[in-house]
Amino acid sequence: MKRNFHTHSTWCDGKASPEEMIRGAIDRGFDTLGFSSHAMLPADPYDWTLTTATLPAYAAEIRALAAKYADRIRILLGVEADFVPGACTPDRAAYAAIAPDYVIGSVHFVVAPDGAWVEVDNTPELLTAGIRDRFGGSTEAFVRAYFAQQREMAASFDFDVIGHPDLCRKFNGRLASFDEGASWYREELEKTAEAFAASGKSVEVNTGAISRGWMDDAYPSASFRDLLRARGVRFLLSSDAHAVEGLDCAFDRFGGAETYLASPVRGGTEA
Repeated sequence: MKRNFHTHSTWCDGKASPEEMIRGAIDRGFDTLGFSSHAMLPADPYDWTLTTATLPAYAAEIRALAAKYADRIRILLGVEADFVPGACTPDRAAYAAIAPDYVIGSVHFVVAPDGAWVEVDNTPELLTAGIRDRFGGSTEAFVRAYFAQQREMAASFDFDVIGHPDLCRKFNGRLASFDEGASWYREELEKTAEAFAASGKSVEVNTGAISRGWMDDAYPSASFRDLLRARGVRFLLSSDAHAVEGLDCAFDRFGGAETYLASPVRGGTEA
């Protein structure tokens, strides 16, 4: 069975309409496709998310398309919701009006000691500047803050899937700003794996950085997955697709790498 649950469209920062993504998924042999548009942020100038005004229309379109294509593919309604301490959470209660099938919780911004938001994955240049200006030039301090925020998110809110849990690696292949084999980094992974296991939430194996050319690897890394698997954490395979071409990126490579949940919907079973 072929499934993807982390899918973006023109409702947020995707390149294709939901229907175009659905048709592409059918052409590629998918039996299930879940949409997960970026949910609202309480700050400008972020124009790559849903808004309070567009959220109901997004949900209505996905539900209508689910009915239209019900005899060909199963369509699910989700959101990818950010955790920014003091600003927004991925808690299901915030999206009760649309009754999503699932919620992905993600960290795209790290809150610096001075309260500024540092974007994790926008561009290498913005990340470098954020670490220089907001973390005293210490990549270690930034990465530790990133994982602390991930742990707080997992422990504190009611959602289903932890999105790209080591997104802080995205630009490291090019920047080489920290050593992923360092003892302090391993310590952060171990603490985070413990927190994820205690939360009972699933973790996605996300191939999006491959399709966008930033890494030749998935999130989380193999070593991080080892720590998670050893603690009983369940995985969900996702492509984080922003275009039709990325829907099944590297699924041939990572599809057999783990035992995956069949669905992020509560009560889902192992694939």
